[in-house]
Order: sequence, then structure tokens, then C-alpha cells
Amino acid sequence: MTRYIIQRLILLVFVLLGISVITFTMMHLVPGTPADVMLGEHATDEKVARFRKAYGLDDPIPVQYLRYLGKIARGDFGRSVRTNFLVTEELAQRLPATVELTVGAMLVACLIGIPAGILAAYHHNSFFDLITMVGSLIGVSMPVFWLGLVLSYIFGFRLHVLPPSARLTVGVELPTITEVYNLRTIFTGSFGNKIIAFSDFLSNFYVFTALVTGNPEALIDALKHLILPSLALGTIPMANIARMTRSSLLEVLGQDYIRTARAKGLPERMVILVHALKNAFLPIITVIGLLLGGLLGGAILTETIFSWPGMGRLVVDRVLARDYPAVQGGVMVIALLFVLLNLLVDISYAYLDPRIRYE
Repeated sequence: MTRYIIQRLILLVFVLLGISVITFTMMHLVPGTPADVMLGEHATDEKVARFRKAYGLDDPIPVQYLRYLGKIARGDFGRSVRTNFLVTEELAQRLPATVELTVGAMLVACLIGIPAGILAAYHHNSFFDLITMVGSLIGVSMPVFWLGLVLSYIFGFRLHVLPPSARLTVGVELPTITEVYNLRTIFTGSFGNKIIAFSDFLSNFYVFTALVTGNPEALIDALKHLILPSLALGTIPMANIARMTRSSLLEVLGQDYIRTARAKGLPERMVILVHALKNAFLPIITVIGLLLGGLLGGAILTETIFSWPGMGRLVVDRVLARDYPAVQGGVMVIALLFVLLNLLVDISYAYLDPRIRYE
């Protein structure tokens, strides 16, 4: 297993290398340059020349790519052309919002999809089974942007029961973990600064920060803001998980060892929950892992509809601004998370099914 993980980690480097080449090439194929967008069409040649020189845009494309690759190897994505801030800092501010939304959506998908799939398999060919399959088909077919707009309009603007946008209500205060626990006076020096930076990064997870700092008002407010975008983003995964759970469980229930368990007189509930569900979870975990990775990179529409300040909106905004470093950095982080999630799924296979060893 260790050998397999090492092989996958080596493969991960080549995957990220390929993604960096594609992203870098695609960005330079997009019409227009950062100078055109940032300085406008009336900028003087001298001003454009200074801008291009400052960001190294005059160098040949291979030279720019190798310089970019060298920075990535040091964990440096460069400075944003649009804001001149470090891209790593901007990503650190936006990533928690996307992760929080993705986790919320996946919780919705799993908490509803898995029980629905189990019950549909348990009551196979019943009315509930039919309702579950029709509901999952509708869920899969429903466009995210349409569902997001409908949810926002009904619950946000008509019924006023849930906030239609943003992560916190204006006026609700959520001090950072650093401020609440006065960490700046405890940790000093270069090592202390790293701890403070990590603490500030964690503070961008609003639900986590509200829990850790004991702020119930902010916690309830953050959760309320999370419900609608999580429902919009989690509907399609929920439908896929329900269908996969049902079909996988039905397949396992036809195995010999299940018939043996039934022949021993075990209650049907125990047969499903104890004997069948563990093996049925193998394909479900694969689907969940792939869906989770897809949600991390595909939350752009949801973030736009609900004004959610995540990485999806950041990447889209920066594509329009031809902000090469920010786009490339955002894509690389999303790709890294996606590959790591897939690796985690493969490892969990061996835990759930000891017959799998990958060697």
C-alpha cells in the first residue's frame, strides 16, 4: 500500500505539471493581455511597455513558463496583475469559502441521498422506490443556476426566511481566532508569525471560527447563509448518490453471502446495515470522491448567484481581467485538491475491502 501511495504521489507531480502547461497555454491564447485590460485602450505605449516589463510579459512564452514553474516549486504563485497582492494570500482568503460551501453541499447530498437510496433498495419496486427514482432523475436534470435562482427568490426574497446572498449578515461580528485569543501577544518572532498566518487562514472558515470562539450569533447566521447555496450545489450530487446507493445495494443483496445471512434468520434490517452496506459503499465512495472534487472546481455558478466570495468567482473575475498568475494559481490549487481527494478515495478502498491491496 505504501508503494502504491508513493507511485500515486509521483504521478500527481506529472498530472499537475500537465495541468500547469494547459492552463498557462490557454491563458496566453485568450485574446487580449493584462496590459490591455488593466490600462485600457487609451494607455500610452510607454505606459504599456512599463507594465509589460514589470510583470515579465515581454519575455518569450517558454521563459515565462519556466519562471512560473520555478515559482510554483517554491510555493509562490506570484503577484496578481489586477491587485498586486500575493496570489497565495488571495487564494488563502477565498479557499475556505469554497471548501465550506462544498462541504455543506456534500453533507446535504450524503445525508439525504444515502438514506433515500438505502430505503429505495429496501423497499425495491415499491411506491417509495418509484418516488425516489423519479425525484433523483429530476434532481440530476435540474440546472444548478436555475435551482439557485429559484431558491434565492422563494426563500430569500419572497418568504424572507433565509438570506439570499453573502456569508454573513451586515452587522454580525465575527472576530478572528487571533483576535479572540490574543495570539499576537503569545506568539512572536518568525515562527509566531507563521502561526498567526495559519490562524488567520482558519478564521476564514466562518462556521469553524464561530464554533471555536464560542460565538452562537455568528454561528447561526453563517449556517443560515450556507443553507441555500448548499442546497443548490448539492442537489445533483444528492440525486447521483441516491441512484448509486440503490443500485449498488441491490447488486450486493443478490450475493450468496447475503442469502446465507438471511437463511440464518437474521432480520432484514441487520442484513442490510451490517452485511450488505459495507460492500455496497465501495462504488458510492468513488462517486462521492469524484463529486467532491467536481464541486470544489465547479461551484462557480452557485458562488455567482449567491454572491459567495469563493475561488470560483475569483477565477472567473480574473479570467476576464487576464490576470494570469491568479487564474493559474487558482486552477492549480483546485487540481491539487481534486487529485488528493481521488488518492484518498483509493486508500479508503483498501480499508473497506481488505482484498484490495494495489500491489
